[in-house]
Parts: sequence; structure tokens; C-alpha cells
Amino acid sequence: MALDRPPWSLVLALCLGYFLILLDVTVVNVALPQINSDLRAGASGLAWIVDGYSVPLAALLLAAGAVGDRLGHRRIVVLGMIVFGAASVACALAPTMGVLIAARAGQGAGAALMLPGTLAMLVERTPDAAARTRLVGIWAAIGGAALPAGPVVGGVLVQTLGWRAVFWLAVPFIVLALVPVLRAPRGTSGSVSGRVDVAGAVLLVAALAGVVSAIITAPDDVGVAGGLAVAAVVAGTAFVVVERRARYPLISVSRQARSVLAQACGVAALMNLATLGGLFLLTQVFQDVHHRSPLVAGLAMLPAMAPLPLLGAPAGRLSARIGAWRTSSLGLLVGAVGFGGMAIGIVGDDLWVLVVSLAVWGAGLGILTPAIVAAALQAVPGSPGTASGASNTSRQTGGALGVAIFATVAGPAGAAQFVSHSAGLFVGAGLAFALTGGWCLALHRRV
Repeated sequence: MALDRPPWSLVLALCLGYFLILLDVTVVNVALPQINSDLRAGASGLAWIVDGYSVPLAALLLAAGAVGDRLGHRRIVVLGMIVFGAASVACALAPTMGVLIAARAGQGAGAALMLPGTLAMLVERTPDAAARTRLVGIWAAIGGAALPAGPVVGGVLVQTLGWRAVFWLAVPFIVLALVPVLRAPRGTSGSVSGRVDVAGAVLLVAALAGVVSAIITAPDDVGVAGGLAVAAVVAGTAFVVVERRARYPLISVSRQARSVLAQACGVAALMNLATLGGLFLLTQVFQDVHHRSPLVAGLAMLPAMAPLPLLGAPAGRLSARIGAWRTSSLGLLVGAVGFGGMAIGIVGDDLWVLVVSLAVWGAGLGILTPAIVAAALQAVPGSPGTASGASNTSRQTGGALGVAIFATVAGPAGAAQFVSHSAGLFVGAGLAFALTGGWCLALHRRV
């Protein structure tokens, strides 16, 4: 039974869970050079530290939301928090790279279980539309604050306590958040009938893990990478076939809306591909190439992340005025300028050019993020949950691919070509943003 007003302890607990999920996307980046020094990770190992979290998060989001609809979101959120907390302890204690990567995968699975339910539990317990809108705004704002907080928090912890503190950080907060969630009533979830498309979920995990593994493995063993790529294609094809035949598919969208939603998800994937891939390289550029401290590296990346929560509301109003696709185009073009400046700053070892360019890039992301989410919601206005799930899955998938691609192309930070390859990747990302911005303008006229 829905409550008139969820207690603030529950609201804060659910928002804290969402905050920790997004914090773990960026907080670990600053720790990568120190982890590499301690555990001898290598370029591919560093990529897996990030993608070990991103791959299960991306691949399990849709299934986790569907399971929550059927079994109750409270139950799934509790399970996700326990898995996330236990995996965080395992990360902090990891003696080897293999254990750390496996524990990161556990964190990603726990995050996927948590994420859909943190919002669903707020919505189902707030029948008043105005109050629900306020709570969703609070949830989004707290989650958005995790992105700028990640590099700074990571820099402070790594410099003062070492890289393991980055993973210990989540444990006490998860324990605190669990108490109000366990005390919460069951709510209205669990009434949705039908089976979860388990086969589709398994194939989605296999396809995404296969393609990421193929990209990361390619520099070391082309034969193995080719086999992984073939396996990923087979799993992806099977996923499409299973989804079309499933009675309760993970994504159910009308044929008329499918094309526009797919294009919105494609832009969202490109956004995170460039963002997380760029952040992965920047932490190594600052620390391994330019020899800045972890704290300075974290503070230097703050201008890139700070505009995301600050520009959310203005970008939403701009989308309502000129259209989501036009606003997306503006964000992409501004981001492209930032990418170009970052390439110049990396090659010239100019910290101030880098910081200003990061701010421009972050402004572009701050404009683009709410606009492209709005475009996805407008594609299927009758199914906001489906649109949100598809958009979130695309963004996390793009992020996982971005880290794999940028790590593979740039190579290890100690290599002679690392700086030039990194600059080339930023130039390529800028061109991709600029071309996609023009395409979004053309799409606005068609839509």
C-alpha cells in the first residue's frame, strides 16, 4: 500500500544508494595509477578495473528492473545493497588483479540491482504528483552530484590513505542506507505478472562482455580477440532473435517509436563512450605523464563534472523551448570544442588549457545529458520506464566500450606514443560529437 509521504530517512537512503552507484563510476579513475603501481595491472588490467563494474551494470539494468516489478523493488534494492557492500569489501582487500576485477564485477551487479529500485520505491510511495516530482528532482540532483564528487573524493582518499580507501568508502554508507530500506513497507511493487526474460538477460551480458573483452584483448592476442568478437556477434544476434519471440521481452517498443528511440540511445551511448573513455585517459595523463598528485588530478577534472548537475534544470527548460534534438545538438557542438582544446592541452602539457577545455566539455555534457534523456522519453511517451531503461542501458554500454577502446588505442601510460594517441582519441571524439550534432539538427526537422 502506498504511503502518503515516504519518511525522509528512506528518501535519503535511496538517494544515497543512487549516489554511491554513480560515484563508483568516476571515483576509481584517480586511483588507477596507484593500483597499477601496487598490483602491476598493465593497460588491459586498468581497463578491466573500470569495465568490470560497467559491463554488469549495463547488461543487468533491464533485467533488474523487470525482476523488481515482479518481486518487489524493496527486496531487490536490499539484495543489491548487500551485494554492493560485500563486493566493496572484497575490492578493498583484493590481493591480486584477478580478485579486484572479480570484486568490481560484483559491485556492478549490485549496482544494477539497486539502481531501478531506488527511483521506483520513491515513486510508488508518493501518490501526489507534485510531491513525486520534487522527490525525483532531489534523487536526480543527489545522483548528479556524484559525478563531480568522484574525482575530488578519489583524489583526497588516494593521496592520504591509498587506493584501497576508495573502496572502503562505500561500506559504512551502505550499512546506514540499509536500515531505513529494511524498515520500509513492501509498497505496491510485485503486482506485475509474467516471467522475466532470463534468456535475453544472459545473452545481453554475454554479448557486451564479449565485445569489451575482444577490444581489450586485441593488442595482446589477435586470435583470442577474434574468437571473442565472433562469440559476441553470435550472442548479440541470439539476443535480438530471443527478444522478438519473447512473450515478455526486456524492451517492448512499438515499431513506429523504435527508430527514434534507437537514435536517442545511440547518442546517449556515444556521450558516455567519449566521457568515460576520456576520464580513463585523463587520470593517467595528469599523474603518469605530467606527474601531478592524485589530489591535483581530481581537482583538475572537477570542471568537467561540475556542470552536469548545475546545467540540468536550464537545459531542461531549453529543451522544452527549442526541442530536445536541437538542445542535444548544441551540447554536442560545445562538447566538440572542449575535446579539441583538451587535445591541445595534453600535447602542450598546459594545465590551464586543459582545465578550461574540461570546463567547456563539461558544459556540453551538462546541456546534452538531460536533452537526450528527454528525446528518449518523447520517443515513447506512454512508456517512460522502457525509455529510461533503454537510455540508461545504452549509456552504461557506451561507457564500457569507451574505456575499452580508449585504453586499447592509447596503450600503457609509459609508452612513447601514449600522449599522441590520447590526443588523437580526443580529436576523434570531438569530430564524432560535431558530426552527431549536425545529424541531431537534421533529425529535429524530420521528427
